[in-house]
Amino acid sequence: MPFQLELEALDPTTSARAGRLSTAHGEVLTPAFMPVGTAGSVKTLTPDELRAAGCDILLSNTYHLSLRPGVETVRELGGLHRLMSWPGAILTDSGGFQVMSLSPLRRITDQGVEFRSHLDGSRRMLTPEDAVRIQEDLGTDIAMSLDELVEQPAEDGTVRAAVDRTVAWAARGLAERERLRGEGRGAMALFGIVQGGTEAAERARCFERLAEMPFEGFALGGLWVGEGRRLGLEMVEHDCARFPAERPRYLMGVGHPVDLVECVARGVDMFDCVLPTRNARRGTVFISTGRLVVKNAAYARDRLPLDPACDCYTCARFSRAYIRHLFAAGELLGMRLCSLHAVHHMVGLARRARAAVLEGRYAAFREEFLNLYHSGATLARDPDPVSGAGGAR
Repeated sequence: MPFQLELEALDPTTSARAGRLSTAHGEVLTPAFMPVGTAGSVKTLTPDELRAAGCDILLSNTYHLSLRPGVETVRELGGLHRLMSWPGAILTDSGGFQVMSLSPLRRITDQGVEFRSHLDGSRRMLTPEDAVRIQEDLGTDIAMSLDELVEQPAEDGTVRAAVDRTVAWAARGLAERERLRGEGRGAMALFGIVQGGTEAAERARCFERLAEMPFEGFALGGLWVGEGRRLGLEMVEHDCARFPAERPRYLMGVGHPVDLVECVARGVDMFDCVLPTRNARRGTVFISTGRLVVKNAAYARDRLPLDPACDCYTCARFSRAYIRHLFAAGELLGMRLCSLHAVHHMVGLARRARAAVLEGRYAAFREEFLNLYHSGATLARDPDPVSGAGGAR
């Protein structure tokens, strides 16, 4: 099946879009939230549970899978879809973010990134060509180019140099995919990643160079890493205004409900983040009226579900009091139930946003959502910081 985005609706008063993304493993309805299966699984949840929550695409991590169980093992076992028993689409990161964030012993050159494995300390090299070959061997549907993410704030010239390297690596990755296609391989879509931090001119320069290349989609990189929500949203609006309408737009590492709703309004199609499920395993969940820390003693006798407005398995069957007890007792079921709710909540939020776009009422939907979310500020004690989940990549 050819990879393509069919736009179904554009909101009349915002830049929100609704579409259908065709992949070799089925359609992805956009806007879409992608739960993160770092090592080939969304922690504590089964593929059937993810499907029941409405997921049609997951994200997996190239860096971690290439180290364990190893690319050759995944390929020999039939590819990542078969290994995970996941029938839907998969997007994989290039691995560059983890190399740069998890390993302090790394050296970046024009050739690629030299690093030490966080598992055994062995020296490794990741080039743009390696990143494409690894993702091909994993059997992903959507692959990402190797990019250089610069921590903010950055010294003068650092951002510009990273943009130049990201663009050069993007061209090399595309050339490697074309080589693979000459061998009858390389069927996956490949996205270019816009870098440039919070420097609008550098982000524009990066995209101008990437736009000259035959990428099937574009990702917004280098955001939600501590710059603050206001500036992050400015950069999202800046980038989306330049992206071609017919290509999907993917905002990397963003998973706060407020950020999702605001960025859909600015034209983003796809999101991923470990934030909802990572927090859930620690007893904190997003609900329609904010953020709930269910492991707190205040909920020891609370008969309400996590979110009275939610129809997920967890909210239909269990009370806050029971889930709080599970965490207090160290029972793994507490993590599973909260994770189920977290995925259902974020995937469902993206689906409700999509429905609002199709109905031509996204501006009203956004206002209603934000008013309701902030109405529970006292209960949730949520200061609404930027999600800070760039590390989710």
